[in-house]
Amino acid sequence: MSKKILIVDDSPIVIFELSVILDEMGFTIAGEADNGEEALKKIEELKPDIITLDIIMPGINGFEILKQIKSLNPDIKVIMLSALGKQQTILDCLRAGADDFIVKEHIINILQKYL
Repeated sequence: MSKKILIVDDSPIVIFELSVILDEMGFTIAGEADNGEEALKKIEELKPDIITLDIIMPGINGFEILKQIKSLNPDIKVIMLSALGKQQTILDCLRAGADDFIVKEHIINILQKYL
């Protein structure tokens, strides 16, 4: 049974590209969200195994959503995505419970270990 993924990003292009890549890799795309509020609703509704989560989004940012996700269900794997790989941002996300952090162009290598 393939893992269900929720893609959370405010960029339609990133959502499309991730959907194509993840589908080709054998993951099931459970859903998509383009902001934090929508993401929290979809997590409850769809019960994904893995969430790819952009950091910088309108409304609630990805870092705050990460903390809420991990307090609700620490078993959900959360992979933080960012166009920037600033060391302090990476450390902050990992300390808050992120399972991985990806600078967007490195997504395939990280996701393969969750298949």
